Amino acid sequence: MLLEVIKKCYSNEHLTGSDYEAILSRHHTGSFTKGQFLLEAGEHLNCYYILLQGTVMGFVNNANGNQITINLYNDFDVVIDVNALFQRKKTVENWQCLTDCTLLSIAFEDFQELFHSIYGFREWGRTWMANALFQMKERSIEMLTLSAKERYVKLMEQKPYMFHTVPLKYIASYLGVTDTSLSRIRKEYKDL
Repeated sequence: MLLEVIKKCYSNEHLTGSDYEAILSRHHTGSFTKGQFLLEAGEHLNCYYILLQGTVMGFVNNANGNQITINLYNDFDVVIDVNALFQRKKTVENWQCLTDCTLLSIAFEDFQELFHSIYGFREWGRTWMANALFQMKERSIEMLTLSAKERYVKLMEQKPYMFHTVPLKYIASYLGVTDTSLSRIRKEYKDL
């Protein structure tokens, strides 16, 4: 099963069966309980994760100390703070398990070794980073150009399972609205 997860997450036409085996050999499985933190602001990140099962919330605290949800991770998502990991600096993010979670982790040093020794892994990394940059840009623009209702509908279409595991207050924060506004939007959406 884990090899299939690795093949799915690291899918690249330049990777061979033995490449996938080598990649898997550098990953370690871990279990975390609901409420447990994978990462807290101010820490150094020395690995990234592939979420096998569960839901993880990424959040930051704004200047007023309010928690702002910046990411919601679900099965087979890569859980990573690119800035902290690759620039080797302290993170500003927090990652908290919203459910019991099972994850694969790979240490930074192991990632670097694979990146420099396996061509297909480098190509996967470049493609993944380009896609992550595109998604971040798209989300930033949508937060400015789409209405709260449009953002809600898009989240419902793209990640409907989130509404089963993520408390509404975190979804509201992720959408950039208050709890009250989300309740109103949900009511309007149901009435359509």
